[in-house]
Amino acid sequence: MAWKQIFARNPAAARVVPFGIFLLLTAGQGQFGPASAYWFYLAKTLVGLWLIWAMRPFVAEMRWAFSWPAVLVGVGIFAVWAGLSGEWTTQNSPWVKLGLSHAPAQPAPAWNPQEQFGAGSAVAWLLISVRILGSTFIVPPLEEVFYRSFLYRYIAGKDFLAVPLNRFLPVPFLVTAALFGLAHNEWLAGIICGAAYQWLVLRQGRLGEAMTAHAITNFLLGVWVVWQGAWQFW
Repeated sequence: MAWKQIFARNPAAARVVPFGIFLLLTAGQGQFGPASAYWFYLAKTLVGLWLIWAMRPFVAEMRWAFSWPAVLVGVGIFAVWAGLSGEWTTQNSPWVKLGLSHAPAQPAPAWNPQEQFGAGSAVAWLLISVRILGSTFIVPPLEEVFYRSFLYRYIAGKDFLAVPLNRFLPVPFLVTAALFGLAHNEWLAGIICGAAYQWLVLRQGRLGEAMTAHAITNFLLGVWVVWQGAWQFW
């Protein structure tokens, strides 16, 4: 197939094209009526699964790996994300005292299948499940490969494959963390998140722990969203 030949000849394409397709599908969410936001996410998740399968033979570092630091970072980033976004801050909280607690100036429209399709409906729960599963197992590999495997190293040099994953480089580190954060509505939490995941990659010289930490953070946020009705995170 043509895409196999492209990915085999061009390591950058194997890491950038799947992420780009995923972003394009994200941009289509909600563009064809309110319900399309939900069905596009379902389609995006299925396409994302295929993209991971297609790129996997050509991205050797895209392998899940478990470690306790990855678990601690995943849980810690969830706490930071919720805390900085005002979910459990109070006037006496450290976030407020340091002037770091913030909510987005323009919160994203709430992604709430319970409201769109009826509370407790089978369709609502199907879409909620897809969202949690997609953010847990599809988003982390695609984003970590793009940001941590490609972008970080490409900033260091166009021959990015020659740059070891465990080499700390200040400019790529700061730029990648900043771009990762600014791609999210909760930008400050996103920057901290990007720096923490990059640290895991630098620590082990592989993407596996960062993928695991990313998955844990997203899973906990998904559970929090449903449990607390904090739909603004979606």
